[in-house]
Amino acid sequence: MSSTTATTHTAPSSVHAATATPRQVPALWLALLAAPVAAGANSAVLILPDMAGSLGVRTADATWLVTVFAWAMAVGTPLMAGLLRRRGLGAALRLSAALIVAGTAVLAAAPWLPLAMAGRAAQAAGGAGLVTAAMSLAGSVRRMGVITAGFGTVGAVGPLLGSTVADAASWRVALSAGAVALLALPAVMRRADLSAPSRSTPFDGRGAVLLVLTVTSLVLVPRHPLPAVAAALVSAALLALHVRARPTGFVPVALLRSRVFILSAALACTLATSYFALLFTVPQLLRDRTDWSSSTIGTYQLVALLVGSALSMALAAAAARMTRPRVLAILLAFGAAAPLTAVFTPWAPLLLLVATLAVFTTSAGQATLAVYATAATPAAQRPTAIGLFSLCYQLGGAFGPAVAAAVALS
Repeated sequence: MSSTTATTHTAPSSVHAATATPRQVPALWLALLAAPVAAGANSAVLILPDMAGSLGVRTADATWLVTVFAWAMAVGTPLMAGLLRRRGLGAALRLSAALIVAGTAVLAAAPWLPLAMAGRAAQAAGGAGLVTAAMSLAGSVRRMGVITAGFGTVGAVGPLLGSTVADAASWRVALSAGAVALLALPAVMRRADLSAPSRSTPFDGRGAVLLVLTVTSLVLVPRHPLPAVAAALVSAALLALHVRARPTGFVPVALLRSRVFILSAALACTLATSYFALLFTVPQLLRDRTDWSSSTIGTYQLVALLVGSALSMALAAAAARMTRPRVLAILLAFGAAAPLTAVFTPWAPLLLLVATLAVFTTSAGQATLAVYATAATPAAQRPTAIGLFSLCYQLGGAFGPAVAAAVALS
Protein backbone atom coordinates (compact mmCIF):
# COMPACT_ATOMS: atom_id res chain seq x y z
CA MET A 1 0.00 0.00 0.00
CA SER A 2 1.58 3.31 -1.04
CA SER A 3 1.86 6.20 1.38
CA THR A 4 1.44 9.89 0.71
CA THR A 5 3.36 12.56 2.62
CA ALA A 6 1.36 15.74 3.17
CA THR A 7 2.99 19.15 3.69
CA THR A 8 1.64 22.60 4.30
CA HIS A 9 1.67 23.16 0.56
CA THR A 10 -0.40 20.08 -0.27
CA ALA A 11 -3.66 20.81 -2.00
CA PRO A 12 -6.85 20.07 -0.03
CA SER A 13 -7.86 17.40 -2.52
CA SER A 14 -4.52 15.66 -2.04
CA VAL A 15 -4.88 15.78 1.72
CA HIS A 16 -8.36 14.26 1.42
CA ALA A 17 -7.04 11.50 -0.86
CA ALA A 18 -4.29 10.67 1.62
CA THR A 19 -6.62 10.50 4.59
CA ALA A 20 -9.15 8.47 2.61
CA THR A 21 -6.60 5.75 1.86
CA PRO A 22 -7.86 2.66 3.66
CA ARG A 23 -5.68 1.17 6.37
CA GLN A 24 -4.41 -2.37 6.15
CA VAL A 25 -6.81 -4.72 7.90
CA PRO A 26 -5.04 -6.49 10.81
CA ALA A 27 -4.43 -10.16 10.07
CA LEU A 28 -6.32 -11.27 13.19
CA TRP A 29 -9.51 -9.61 11.92
CA LEU A 30 -9.03 -11.40 8.60
CA ALA A 31 -8.57 -14.69 10.44
CA LEU A 32 -11.80 -14.07 12.37
CA LEU A 33 -13.56 -13.28 9.10
CA ALA A 34 -12.50 -16.57 7.50
CA ALA A 35 -11.91 -19.13 10.25
CA PRO A 36 -15.44 -19.67 11.67
CA VAL A 37 -16.47 -21.14 8.32
CA ALA A 38 -14.16 -24.08 9.07
CA ALA A 39 -15.90 -24.66 12.40
CA GLY A 40 -19.26 -24.65 10.64
CA ALA A 41 -17.99 -27.21 8.15
CA ASN A 42 -16.24 -29.54 10.62
CA SER A 43 -18.77 -29.37 13.46
CA ALA A 44 -20.66 -32.24 11.84
CA VAL A 45 -17.80 -34.74 12.22
CA LEU A 46 -18.90 -36.27 15.54
CA ILE A 47 -22.64 -35.63 15.36
CA LEU A 48 -23.59 -37.33 12.09
CA PRO A 49 -25.72 -39.95 13.90
CA ASP A 50 -27.61 -37.20 15.78
CA MET A 51 -28.28 -35.34 12.54
CA ALA A 52 -29.41 -38.52 10.82
CA GLY A 53 -31.75 -39.48 13.66
CA SER A 54 -33.33 -36.04 13.82
CA LEU A 55 -34.00 -35.97 10.08
CA GLY A 56 -35.00 -39.61 9.82
CA VAL A 57 -32.24 -40.69 7.43
CA ARG A 58 -29.20 -43.00 7.48
CA THR A 59 -25.85 -41.72 8.75
CA ALA A 60 -24.36 -42.06 5.27
CA ASP A 61 -27.21 -39.91 3.90
CA ALA A 62 -26.57 -37.26 6.55
CA THR A 63 -23.12 -36.72 5.04
CA TRP A 64 -24.97 -34.88 2.26
CA LEU A 65 -25.13 -31.94 4.69
CA VAL A 66 -21.32 -31.96 4.64
CA THR A 67 -21.01 -32.56 0.90
CA VAL A 68 -23.47 -29.81 -0.05
CA PHE A 69 -21.62 -27.39 2.22
CA ALA A 70 -18.34 -28.18 0.47
CA TRP A 71 -20.03 -27.98 -2.96
CA ALA A 72 -21.49 -24.54 -2.20
CA MET A 73 -18.12 -23.39 -0.89
CA ALA A 74 -16.51 -24.63 -4.11
CA VAL A 75 -18.93 -22.99 -6.55
CA GLY A 76 -19.47 -19.94 -4.35
CA THR A 77 -15.79 -19.08 -4.14
CA PRO A 78 -15.19 -18.16 -7.81
CA LEU A 79 -18.63 -16.54 -8.03
CA MET A 80 -17.88 -14.35 -5.02
CA ALA A 81 -14.44 -13.61 -6.42
CA GLY A 82 -16.09 -12.46 -9.65
CA LEU A 83 -18.46 -10.24 -7.68
CA LEU A 84 -15.53 -8.80 -5.73
CA ARG A 85 -13.66 -8.08 -8.95
CA ARG A 86 -16.63 -6.37 -10.63
CA ARG A 87 -18.51 -4.71 -7.74
CA GLY A 88 -15.87 -4.32 -5.06
CA LEU A 89 -15.32 -5.66 -1.60
CA GLY A 90 -18.36 -3.95 -0.07
CA ALA A 91 -20.86 -5.76 -2.31
CA ALA A 92 -19.19 -9.12 -1.71
CA LEU A 93 -19.20 -8.69 2.08
CA ARG A 94 -22.83 -7.55 2.24
CA LEU A 95 -24.09 -10.42 0.07
CA SER A 96 -22.03 -12.93 2.06
CA ALA A 97 -23.50 -11.71 5.35
CA ALA A 98 -27.04 -11.91 3.97
CA LEU A 99 -26.52 -15.49 2.76
CA ILE A 100 -25.13 -16.61 6.13
CA VAL A 101 -28.05 -15.08 8.03
CA ALA A 102 -30.64 -16.54 5.65
CA GLY A 103 -29.02 -19.98 5.56
CA THR A 104 -28.77 -20.15 9.33
CA ALA A 105 -32.45 -19.27 9.69
CA VAL A 106 -33.49 -21.96 7.18
CA LEU A 107 -31.31 -24.60 8.86
CA ALA A 108 -32.73 -23.76 12.27
CA ALA A 109 -36.28 -24.63 11.16
CA ALA A 110 -35.78 -27.27 8.45
CA PRO A 111 -37.67 -30.52 9.22
CA TRP A 112 -36.40 -32.39 6.12
CA LEU A 113 -32.94 -33.17 4.76
CA PRO A 114 -33.38 -31.33 1.41
CA LEU A 115 -34.42 -28.08 3.14
CA ALA A 116 -31.58 -28.41 5.63
CA MET A 117 -29.23 -28.89 2.68
CA ALA A 118 -30.50 -25.63 1.15
CA GLY A 119 -29.74 -23.79 4.38
CA ARG A 120 -26.27 -25.31 4.52
CA ALA A 121 -25.65 -24.30 0.91
CA ALA A 122 -26.54 -20.66 1.67
CA GLN A 123 -24.29 -20.70 4.74
CA ALA A 124 -21.43 -22.08 2.68
CA ALA A 125 -21.83 -19.61 -0.19
CA GLY A 126 -21.75 -16.74 2.28
CA GLY A 127 -18.74 -18.26 4.00
CA ALA A 128 -17.00 -18.58 0.63
CA GLY A 129 -17.39 -14.85 0.12
CA LEU A 130 -15.88 -14.07 3.52
CA VAL A 131 -12.92 -16.40 2.95
CA THR A 132 -12.31 -14.93 -0.51
CA ALA A 133 -12.41 -11.41 0.89
CA ALA A 134 -9.99 -12.30 3.68
CA MET A 135 -7.52 -13.95 1.30
CA SER A 136 -7.71 -11.02 -1.13
CA LEU A 137 -6.76 -8.65 1.71
CA ALA A 138 -3.85 -10.79 3.00
CA GLY A 139 -1.08 -9.43 0.79
CA SER A 140 1.80 -11.62 2.08
CA VAL A 141 2.71 -15.22 2.85
CA ARG A 142 2.89 -14.53 6.58
CA ARG A 143 -0.54 -12.85 6.73
CA MET A 144 -1.95 -15.61 4.52
CA GLY A 145 -0.42 -18.10 6.96
CA VAL A 146 -2.26 -16.45 9.86
CA ILE A 147 -5.54 -16.82 7.95
CA THR A 148 -5.03 -20.45 6.93
CA ALA A 149 -3.62 -21.46 10.33
CA GLY A 150 -6.65 -19.84 11.96
CA PHE A 151 -8.80 -21.74 9.50
CA GLY A 152 -7.06 -24.97 10.45
CA THR A 153 -7.14 -24.26 14.19
CA VAL A 154 -10.83 -23.40 14.27
CA GLY A 155 -11.51 -26.34 11.99
CA ALA A 156 -9.65 -28.49 14.51
CA VAL A 157 -11.91 -27.23 17.29
CA GLY A 158 -14.96 -27.79 15.08
CA PRO A 159 -15.62 -31.48 15.77
CA LEU A 160 -15.43 -31.20 19.56
CA LEU A 161 -17.24 -27.86 19.51
CA GLY A 162 -20.00 -29.37 17.40
CA SER A 163 -20.35 -32.33 19.74
CA THR A 164 -20.41 -30.10 22.84
CA VAL A 165 -22.91 -27.63 21.41
CA ALA A 166 -25.10 -30.45 20.09
CA ASP A 167 -25.21 -32.02 23.55
CA ALA A 168 -25.96 -28.68 25.23
CA ALA A 169 -28.39 -27.29 22.64
CA SER A 170 -28.87 -29.05 19.29
CA TRP A 171 -27.02 -30.08 16.17
CA ARG A 172 -28.68 -27.18 14.32
CA VAL A 173 -26.94 -24.68 16.59
CA ALA A 174 -23.67 -26.59 16.16
CA LEU A 175 -23.88 -26.24 12.36
CA SER A 176 -24.40 -22.47 12.70
CA ALA A 177 -20.93 -21.76 14.11
CA GLY A 178 -19.89 -20.00 10.90
CA ALA A 179 -22.13 -17.04 11.78
CA VAL A 180 -19.50 -15.97 14.34
CA ALA A 181 -17.53 -14.57 11.39
CA LEU A 182 -20.05 -11.73 11.13
CA LEU A 183 -18.46 -10.23 14.27
CA ALA A 184 -15.43 -9.27 12.16
CA LEU A 185 -17.44 -7.43 9.51
CA PRO A 186 -17.55 -3.97 11.18
CA ALA A 187 -13.78 -3.86 11.71
CA VAL A 188 -13.00 -5.09 8.19
CA MET A 189 -15.46 -2.73 6.54
CA ARG A 190 -14.04 0.26 8.46
CA ARG A 191 -10.50 -0.40 7.27
CA ALA A 192 -10.81 -1.95 3.80
CA ASP A 193 -11.53 -0.23 0.50
CA LEU A 194 -15.15 -1.13 -0.21
CA SER A 195 -15.53 0.84 -3.43
CA ALA A 196 -16.29 -0.76 -6.76
CA PRO A 197 -13.51 -0.71 -9.37
CA SER A 198 -13.59 2.19 -11.79
CA ARG A 199 -13.52 -0.17 -14.75
CA SER A 200 -14.79 -3.73 -14.97
CA THR A 201 -15.29 -6.26 -17.72
CA PRO A 202 -18.80 -7.49 -18.57
CA PHE A 203 -19.89 -10.47 -16.51
CA ASP A 204 -19.29 -13.78 -18.29
CA GLY A 205 -22.55 -15.51 -17.39
CA ARG A 206 -22.08 -18.45 -19.73
CA GLY A 207 -18.60 -19.14 -18.36
CA ALA A 208 -19.91 -18.99 -14.79
CA VAL A 209 -22.75 -21.43 -15.54
CA LEU A 210 -20.43 -23.90 -17.28
CA LEU A 211 -17.97 -23.75 -14.39
CA VAL A 212 -20.75 -24.40 -11.86
CA LEU A 213 -21.99 -27.37 -13.91
CA THR A 214 -18.48 -28.79 -14.15
CA VAL A 215 -17.85 -28.42 -10.42
CA THR A 216 -21.23 -29.91 -9.55
CA SER A 217 -20.56 -32.93 -11.74
CA LEU A 218 -17.14 -33.43 -10.14
CA VAL A 219 -18.59 -33.24 -6.63
CA LEU A 220 -21.05 -36.01 -7.51
CA VAL A 221 -18.39 -38.37 -8.92
CA PRO A 222 -17.74 -40.24 -5.62
CA ARG A 223 -21.47 -40.88 -5.14
CA HIS A 224 -22.65 -41.47 -8.72
CA PRO A 225 -19.47 -42.27 -10.71
CA LEU A 226 -20.70 -43.09 -14.22
CA PRO A 227 -23.31 -40.35 -14.83
CA ALA A 228 -21.24 -37.76 -12.95
CA VAL A 229 -18.10 -38.52 -14.96
CA ALA A 230 -20.06 -38.30 -18.21
CA ALA A 231 -21.61 -34.97 -17.17
CA ALA A 232 -18.23 -33.65 -16.04
CA LEU A 233 -16.60 -34.52 -19.36
CA VAL A 234 -19.36 -32.83 -21.35
CA SER A 235 -19.47 -29.68 -19.22
CA ALA A 236 -15.67 -29.46 -19.10
CA ALA A 237 -15.48 -29.74 -22.89
CA LEU A 238 -18.07 -26.98 -23.31
CA LEU A 239 -16.19 -24.85 -20.79
CA ALA A 240 -12.93 -25.38 -22.68
CA LEU A 241 -14.56 -24.28 -25.93
CA HIS A 242 -16.00 -21.23 -24.18
CA VAL A 243 -12.65 -20.29 -22.65
CA ARG A 244 -11.05 -20.53 -26.08
CA ALA A 245 -13.72 -18.23 -27.52
CA ARG A 246 -13.55 -15.81 -24.57
CA PRO A 247 -10.00 -15.97 -23.15
CA THR A 248 -10.54 -13.13 -20.64
CA GLY A 249 -13.89 -14.32 -19.33
CA PHE A 250 -14.90 -15.93 -16.05
CA VAL A 251 -12.07 -18.47 -16.37
CA PRO A 252 -9.10 -16.57 -17.87
CA VAL A 253 -7.04 -18.65 -20.28
CA ALA A 254 -3.85 -17.08 -18.89
CA LEU A 255 -4.39 -18.90 -15.60
CA LEU A 256 -5.01 -22.23 -17.32
CA ARG A 257 -1.74 -21.82 -19.21
CA SER A 258 0.20 -21.11 -16.03
CA ARG A 259 2.01 -24.29 -15.00
CA VAL A 260 2.62 -22.94 -11.49
CA PHE A 261 -1.07 -22.12 -11.00
CA ILE A 262 -2.30 -25.49 -12.29
CA LEU A 263 0.16 -27.57 -10.24
CA SER A 264 -0.46 -25.50 -7.10
CA ALA A 265 -4.23 -25.79 -7.43
CA ALA A 266 -4.07 -29.54 -8.17
CA LEU A 267 -1.85 -30.21 -5.15
CA ALA A 268 -4.11 -28.11 -2.90
CA CYS A 269 -7.11 -30.16 -4.05
CA THR A 270 -5.30 -33.44 -3.40
CA LEU A 271 -4.16 -32.44 0.10
CA ALA A 272 -7.63 -31.14 0.98
CA THR A 273 -9.30 -34.35 -0.22
CA SER A 274 -6.99 -36.41 1.98
CA TYR A 275 -7.52 -34.14 4.98
CA PHE A 276 -11.32 -34.05 4.85
CA ALA A 277 -11.55 -37.79 4.21
CA LEU A 278 -9.32 -38.53 7.20
CA LEU A 279 -11.13 -35.98 9.36
CA PHE A 280 -14.29 -38.07 9.14
CA THR A 281 -12.63 -41.49 8.89
CA VAL A 282 -10.22 -41.31 11.85
CA PRO A 283 -12.96 -40.91 14.53
CA GLN A 284 -14.82 -43.89 13.08
CA LEU A 285 -11.65 -46.00 13.00
CA LEU A 286 -10.92 -45.06 16.61
CA ARG A 287 -14.45 -46.09 17.62
CA ASP A 288 -13.94 -49.45 15.91
CA ARG A 289 -10.44 -50.13 17.28
CA THR A 290 -10.66 -48.70 20.82
CA ASP A 291 -13.10 -48.48 23.68
CA TRP A 292 -12.80 -44.68 23.85
CA SER A 293 -15.96 -42.59 24.22
CA SER A 294 -16.96 -40.00 21.63
CA SER A 295 -15.88 -37.16 23.93
CA THR A 296 -12.48 -38.78 24.46
CA ILE A 297 -12.00 -39.25 20.74
CA GLY A 298 -13.04 -35.64 20.11
CA THR A 299 -10.62 -34.33 22.75
CA TYR A 300 -7.64 -36.34 21.47
CA GLN A 301 -8.42 -35.41 17.88
CA LEU A 302 -8.66 -31.76 18.87
CA VAL A 303 -5.18 -31.85 20.41
CA ALA A 304 -3.77 -33.60 17.34
CA LEU A 305 -5.35 -31.08 14.96
CA LEU A 306 -4.21 -28.09 17.02
CA VAL A 307 -0.63 -29.37 16.94
CA GLY A 308 -0.85 -29.74 13.17
CA SER A 309 -2.29 -26.23 12.78
CA ALA A 310 0.52 -24.72 14.86
CA LEU A 311 3.12 -26.54 12.75
CA SER A 312 1.43 -25.29 9.58
CA MET A 313 1.78 -21.68 10.74
CA ALA A 314 5.47 -22.30 11.42
CA LEU A 315 6.00 -23.67 7.92
CA ALA A 316 4.06 -20.80 6.34
CA ALA A 317 6.27 -18.30 8.21
CA ALA A 318 9.46 -20.11 7.18
CA ALA A 319 8.40 -20.71 3.56
CA ALA A 320 9.61 -17.27 2.46
CA ARG A 321 13.19 -18.29 3.41
CA MET A 322 12.98 -21.71 1.77
CA THR A 323 13.21 -22.74 -1.85
CA ARG A 324 10.02 -23.73 -3.58
CA PRO A 325 11.17 -27.33 -4.30
CA ARG A 326 11.97 -27.81 -0.61
CA VAL A 327 8.53 -26.59 0.46
CA LEU A 328 6.84 -28.83 -2.09
CA ALA A 329 8.94 -31.81 -0.97
CA ILE A 330 7.79 -31.29 2.64
CA LEU A 331 4.15 -31.04 1.60
CA LEU A 332 4.31 -34.12 -0.63
CA ALA A 333 6.18 -36.25 1.92
CA PHE A 334 3.92 -35.51 4.88
CA GLY A 335 0.81 -35.41 2.69
CA ALA A 336 1.51 -38.98 1.53
CA ALA A 337 2.42 -40.15 5.04
CA ALA A 338 -1.02 -39.30 6.47
CA PRO A 339 -3.25 -41.70 4.44
CA LEU A 340 -0.56 -44.40 4.31
CA THR A 341 -0.29 -44.37 8.10
CA ALA A 342 -4.08 -44.59 8.41
CA VAL A 343 -4.14 -47.67 6.17
CA PHE A 344 -1.16 -49.58 7.54
CA THR A 345 -0.77 -48.64 11.21
CA PRO A 346 -1.33 -51.61 13.55
CA TRP A 347 -1.64 -49.33 16.61
CA ALA A 348 -4.91 -47.40 16.90
CA PRO A 349 -3.61 -44.34 18.85
CA LEU A 350 -1.19 -43.67 15.98
CA LEU A 351 -4.26 -42.58 14.03
CA LEU A 352 -4.04 -39.32 15.98
CA LEU A 353 -0.72 -38.65 14.25
CA VAL A 354 -2.61 -39.08 10.99
CA ALA A 355 -4.87 -36.18 11.94
CA THR A 356 -1.83 -34.03 12.80
CA LEU A 357 -0.11 -34.75 9.49
CA ALA A 358 -3.29 -34.17 7.50
CA VAL A 359 -4.13 -30.74 8.93
CA PHE A 360 -0.46 -29.70 8.82
CA THR A 361 -0.11 -30.38 5.12
CA THR A 362 -3.46 -28.97 4.05
CA SER A 363 -3.19 -25.74 6.09
CA ALA A 364 0.45 -25.08 5.22
CA GLY A 365 -0.25 -26.05 1.64
CA GLN A 366 -3.19 -23.66 1.32
CA ALA A 367 -1.09 -20.76 2.62
CA THR A 368 2.03 -21.36 0.55
CA LEU A 369 0.42 -22.73 -2.61
CA ALA A 370 -2.08 -19.84 -2.73
CA VAL A 371 0.81 -17.37 -2.84
CA TYR A 372 2.66 -19.42 -5.46
CA ALA A 373 -0.49 -19.67 -7.58
CA THR A 374 -1.22 -15.94 -7.55
CA ALA A 375 2.32 -14.48 -7.46
CA ALA A 376 2.62 -14.03 -11.22
CA THR A 377 -1.01 -13.00 -11.71
CA PRO A 378 -1.74 -9.40 -12.79
CA ALA A 379 -3.32 -7.35 -10.01
CA ALA A 380 -6.62 -7.02 -11.92
CA GLN A 381 -6.98 -10.81 -12.11
CA ARG A 382 -5.81 -11.62 -8.57
CA PRO A 383 -9.34 -12.02 -7.11
CA THR A 384 -10.13 -14.43 -9.95
CA ALA A 385 -6.94 -16.40 -9.32
CA ILE A 386 -7.68 -16.60 -5.60
CA GLY A 387 -11.24 -17.69 -6.32
CA LEU A 388 -10.25 -20.47 -8.73
CA PHE A 389 -7.44 -21.68 -6.46
CA SER A 390 -9.81 -21.77 -3.49
CA LEU A 391 -12.34 -23.61 -5.64
CA CYS A 392 -9.81 -26.42 -6.10
CA TYR A 393 -9.19 -26.55 -2.34
CA GLN A 394 -12.93 -26.64 -1.66
CA LEU A 395 -13.37 -29.44 -4.18
CA GLY A 396 -11.21 -31.46 -1.82
CA GLY A 397 -13.65 -30.53 0.92
CA ALA A 398 -16.43 -32.03 -1.20
CA PHE A 399 -14.54 -35.17 -2.28
CA GLY A 400 -13.20 -35.99 1.19
CA PRO A 401 -16.49 -36.58 3.07
CA ALA A 402 -17.84 -38.54 0.11
CA VAL A 403 -14.76 -40.78 0.19
CA ALA A 404 -15.18 -41.18 3.95
CA ALA A 405 -18.85 -42.10 3.49
CA ALA A 406 -17.94 -44.75 0.93
CA VAL A 407 -15.07 -46.20 2.98
CA ALA A 408 -16.08 -45.97 6.63
CA LEU A 409 -19.62 -44.65 7.12
CA SER A 410 -21.82 -46.70 4.82
